Amino acid sequence: MEQPEGYVDKDHLDKVCLLKRSLYGLNQSPRQWNTRFDEFMQSNNYQRSEYDVCIYYKEHKDGEFVYLLLYVDDILIASRDKKLVEDLKKLLSSEFEMKDLGEAKKILGMEITRDRSKGILTVSQEGYLTKVLGNFGMDQNKATGTPLGAHFKLQAATEKQSQDQRESMKNVPYQSAVGSLMYAMIGTRPDLAYAVGLVCRFMSDPIKDHWAAVKWIMRYVNGTLKRKLVYKREGEFVIKGYCDSDYAADKDKRRSISEMVFTAGGNPISWRSNLQKIVALSTTEAEYMALAEAAKEAVWLHGLMNELGFKQEAVQIYCDSQSAIALAKNAVFHERTKHIAVKFHFIRDLISMGLVQVLKIATKYNPANILTKVLQVGKFQEALRFLRVKED
Repeated sequence: MEQPEGYVDKDHLDKVCLLKRSLYGLNQSPRQWNTRFDEFMQSNNYQRSEYDVCIYYKEHKDGEFVYLLLYVDDILIASRDKKLVEDLKKLLSSEFEMKDLGEAKKILGMEITRDRSKGILTVSQEGYLTKVLGNFGMDQNKATGTPLGAHFKLQAATEKQSQDQRESMKNVPYQSAVGSLMYAMIGTRPDLAYAVGLVCRFMSDPIKDHWAAVKWIMRYVNGTLKRKLVYKREGEFVIKGYCDSDYAADKDKRRSISEMVFTAGGNPISWRSNLQKIVALSTTEAEYMALAEAAKEAVWLHGLMNELGFKQEAVQIYCDSQSAIALAKNAVFHERTKHIAVKFHFIRDLISMGLVQVLKIATKYNPANILTKVLQVGKFQEALRFLRVKED
């Protein structure tokens, strides 16, 4: 460590200090803190999840679990037994300086509200998104009904467009705006997944058409600030997945889009919308690749839930392509599918092992549709209701 200002040894200006303890702000400090915290938790018989290193859990003799979720130095503790929560707080405070903020109301920009009498918990980012709209001067704009208008046919800029608009786009905060929207999409807004994923493709060289699409998304956000994820205690706590694809949706490289959304007890817990890595040669292949990606997420969620004490049978994945389902269940060699990469046939092993069960769902009932394309307002709202993404 360099000699700090005010404590420089004038006789040994070329010497440095030996760092015996990590200081806040150094590059290695987060790693040192995480290592220290991990050692402490494991020394007190807490197990670190093999599926998510930010989760620690401990099962007590009466079968009750206590969970600790760590994000840098922000901590959430959960258990059905309040005494276990208090005991863990005392344990942590005996070792680390900490503040007990009481019942969780906000973490990482996400606001948490509870209605214990109805068994409802909601998570929203209204405050965060209000600040984002204010930062980009979009808080007074007229709202739109969908995240993206059907008239947007976005493509990468041509060389001429890039040169002509480079000066006018120089001061446009495109990357900052898209990054801000992306954080909301990852946290509590699955309805933004397709639109944000689309505008993300042009981060390196945006033009006015791309910026117009970002402003449209912000107008939609402005009209749906109170939209939140609603979690209810209803029915059996099992994982279900829904997947879909949009064939050759990318206008530049003609790649398809894979989409998936997973629920636990009917509550959304995981979603994704992204371009496939390779070009699919048919709609069946595109759907099959989306199904394989969903199966990988299902394996992770299945393992995580079982590890945390929520025993799961085979994860049901719903797909609206009968041909993709038949290809997944039948390992017979076929001339039209021999070019498909071996890694996508991984789902056949999962089905045979009983970890995944693939089922048919009608396209109009598939909530993953909102992650694939621009939908009519009515269908879009129906999918959001199914996923329990609601407003007050």
